[in-house]
Amino acid sequence: MPIGPARMPIMDHLGEFRRRLTIIVVSVIVCSLIVYFATPTLIELMIDQIREAMRGGDLYVFSALGGFTIRFKVAVFFSVIICCPIIIWEIMAFFLPALKPSERKWVVPTVAAMVFLFFLGMIFCFFVVQPAAFGWLLDQTFEFAQSMANAEDYLNIYMLLEIGFGIAFQLPLVIFYLSILHIVPYKTFRQQWRFVYVALMALSAVVTPDASPITMILMFAVLIALYEVALAVARYIIIARDGKAALKWTREDYEQRDLDRL
Repeated sequence: MPIGPARMPIMDHLGEFRRRLTIIVVSVIVCSLIVYFATPTLIELMIDQIREAMRGGDLYVFSALGGFTIRFKVAVFFSVIICCPIIIWEIMAFFLPALKPSERKWVVPTVAAMVFLFFLGMIFCFFVVQPAAFGWLLDQTFEFAQSMANAEDYLNIYMLLEIGFGIAFQLPLVIFYLSILHIVPYKTFRQQWRFVYVALMALSAVVTPDASPITMILMFAVLIALYEVALAVARYIIIARDGKAALKWTREDYEQRDLDRL
């Protein structure tokens, strides 16, 4: 059986971690240096999505370093998006030696699914969440005052929302693997659905940076839908692989099954 990171000498383990982290950091830095020159166009694209909510208003920068800071943040933001496949692959590859041979076949599909879900979350946020969230937030101001939009504040919220939804859309994979690997029995997810929904509601409040009820409601609805889809797919695979009785299995039952097959 391959030796996983948990059985490696600690220095080898840290060395592998440092190597993969270096690849991620260097990739993002190099990409940021290139993307930086395109940031005016990219910022304009971001602003167009929320300009209607701003009612045609302009953004303002209030410090000498403000423009550079904003362009740098936007360059890193888009670089993380561009380098997303590399980042996800390096993270998965770090844990690859610890997986069983039967589990390694899931790595490439998992990386593809993670990249797809990350971009799907950002696309959903771009077209659905951003206009609704900024519309609600700015309406709270326009009812009694004019808004002088701080470019850094607006773009920070914009980028945090995009990253938040991209990460939140990874939930189906977490639920899927917890279920099919029987780390958490499928039956437990089904029986404890009320607690799961409350946890998803709390998660929605945590990962949305704008304190907008519109954003939290949209996030909560999406997370519930993703949760149910993930469980439906996991149920189908568990039954097809191990039979309906496996829906109640614990991790110990799953490992005993593997031993019985030897």
